[in-house]
Amino acid sequence: MHSYKSIIATNRFGLGARPGEAAKAASDPRGWLLAQLENPAASTLPGGGLKTTEQALSEYFAFQSARRKAQKQVKDDEDALREAMKDMAKPRTILAQEIGARTRFAVVTEQSFRERLVRFWANHFTVSITRNTVVPVAGSFEREAIRPNITGFFQDLLIAAETHPAMLLYLDNAQSVGPNSRGGKRRGRGLNENLAREILELHTVGVDGGYSQQDVTSFAKILTGWTIGSPRDSHPSGRTFYDDRRHEPGIHMVMGKKYPAEGGEQALHVLRDLSIKPETARFVATKLARHFISDQPPAEAVEKLTKAFLNSAGNLKVVSSELVNLDAAWEVQPLKFKSPDEFHISTLRGLGGERFQPRALRLTYETLGQAPFTAQSPEGWPDQASAWLGPDALKKRLEWSQALAGKVPRRLDPRQFMAESLGASATERSRFMVGGADSMQQGLTLALMAPEFQRR
Repeated sequence: MHSYKSIIATNRFGLGARPGEAAKAASDPRGWLLAQLENPAASTLPGGGLKTTEQALSEYFAFQSARRKAQKQVKDDEDALREAMKDMAKPRTILAQEIGARTRFAVVTEQSFRERLVRFWANHFTVSITRNTVVPVAGSFEREAIRPNITGFFQDLLIAAETHPAMLLYLDNAQSVGPNSRGGKRRGRGLNENLAREILELHTVGVDGGYSQQDVTSFAKILTGWTIGSPRDSHPSGRTFYDDRRHEPGIHMVMGKKYPAEGGEQALHVLRDLSIKPETARFVATKLARHFISDQPPAEAVEKLTKAFLNSAGNLKVVSSELVNLDAAWEVQPLKFKSPDEFHISTLRGLGGERFQPRALRLTYETLGQAPFTAQSPEGWPDQASAWLGPDALKKRLEWSQALAGKVPRRLDPRQFMAESLGASATERSRFMVGGADSMQQGLTLALMAPEFQRR
C-alpha cells in the first residue's frame, strides 16, 4: 500500500496518481516534486495544430469580416451563409481544440505538479470567454504567457500575462485611449480602468494592498497605448504593440512613486515595481498556501512563502520549492475539497485514461460545472470548499461517476483503483464498502465518491 506521503505528493501537489505513479514517488516524495521544477520544457503542450494568438486573432478578424460580408450578400438565407463560411476557422473550434489538448496533457503528464502550477497561475491571471473576442485566444494565452513562466521570475510572468492580447481584450485595454493623447483628442474616446484595477486588486498587491482609486486612474493612463494590431492599422493582426498616439502623455504617480514619460516603458516600470512589493509577496503567498494547504492557510506557512518570495525577488522556482518543504503541506488529513476540474482530471488519471471524445469532454465540463476559460469574473474560480460543496453539485458528481463507471471495462478492479489512487489514505470503511460492492460499476462509483477521493 502506498504511503501517505507518496499519495500527498501525487494528489495534493499533483493532479492525482496515475497507475504506478505513487510508487515512483514513494522513495523520496519531496525530491520527486522538486525535480519537476527543473525542466521548464515539461510544461509545454505537445504540437498538434494549435494556433498561435496571432494566427487565431487574424483568422477571427477575417471570420468576422467574412461573416458581415456574407450576411449582407445572403441576408436571411442561413444555408447560403453557412456555405459562405464553411472554409473559415471558427472561434469555437479553436477553443475546443485547446481544451482537448490541455485536458489530455493534464491526464497523461508525468509532471503533474508543474501542471497544477500552470492551472494555479492561469486562474490567478484569469481570462474568460465571457468576452467573445477572447474565445479564440484563451488557450493560446495559457500556452504563451503562463506555461513558459511558472518557475521563472514573477515579474516576467506578470508582464507576459498583462501584455498578452487575450488580457488586453478581456479587460478592455486594447480599446483604452488617453483623453489627452492624439487619438483621444481626435476621436473623443476615453480611458478604461479595468486592466489597471485588476492588476492591482487581483494580480499583485491585492485589495488590501494600500492603493487608492487615484492610483487606479493613474495606472490606467500609463497603460494606454498597449493595444493589438488589427486589419484597420499597419501592425500585424493579433499582435500586441505600443501605440503612442493612444497613450496619455505626462508623468504619472502610482502608489507614491512618480513615473516619467517614457512611452511604453512607463507601464513596464510600474509592473516591475509591483512585482516585488511586499504586499504582492504576501498576496501571492496567501493564495499559494490556500491552494496547497487549506482554505484557511496557517500564518506560519504564509510567512515562510512571503519571505521566500521577497528574498529571491519573486523567483517562483524558489517559492515553489519552499512550498514543497513546508511541513504544513504534508499533513496527513486532506483539507482541500477538489474543484470539479480537479475531480475530473484526478479520476481520469486514476483510470489511466489517454483518449477523449470532444463531445463527451464538453458534456463532462458542462455537467460538473467548471468548463475551462469560463470563470464568471476576473477573480477566477474560487479556491474554497464552500463554492463546490452544494447538494446539487455533489449530485452531479455522483451521476457523472455512475455514468463513467458504466463505460469502464468490466475487468477493472475498483479495489486496485482505490489502492493506486488513495493508498494508505483510504479509510477502512471506504475499502470495506468498495470491496463489498455488488458490481464493478457500483464499486468504482463508491471509490470515486469516497470522502478521501473527493479531497486532496
